[in-house]
Amino acid sequence: MAAGKTTIGRMLANELGLTFKDTDREIEHRTGADIPWIFDMEGETGFRERERQILAELTTESGILLATGGGSVELEENRRNLRSRGIVVFLDTSVELQLDRTRKDKKRPLLRTDDREKVLQELKLKRDPLYSEIADIRVFTGESGSRKMVSVILQSLRDEGYPVVL
Repeated sequence: MAAGKTTIGRMLANELGLTFKDTDREIEHRTGADIPWIFDMEGETGFRERERQILAELTTESGILLATGGGSVELEENRRNLRSRGIVVFLDTSVELQLDRTRKDKKRPLLRTDDREKVLQELKLKRDPLYSEIADIRVFTGESGSRKMVSVILQSLRDEGYPVVL
């Protein structure tokens, strides 16, 4: 959450000549409702089921760069699909940066709480090992700008032997 998946993803897709897709935006587009409304009406369980279906479909497409929701790795099926159907780049960040980046954000259902820091710490503890399990590449998105992060990812892909033209 708030690691730069959408911003960096769009830029990276452009550099690689891929179509950018985002599971959250796909869910919103197909349902005609935003994520907070889906959480309110169906709860996290209903949202995660929609996310599972979209992820299962989109991971079979070629020529795309897919940004997933932060919690998508919590389901084993999603991790299996991501790992076996593509190259997974884990955009890691600190809780402090997440807090800063989400300070004014009212749209994130899991952060509708008085103690955002505690929630973010708990999510990081739960999700980081799952991301690490499936990640081909791990990049820390700290204070560097998005352009710099795209360069770092492209170089990391190249260093790992993935076909990337720089």
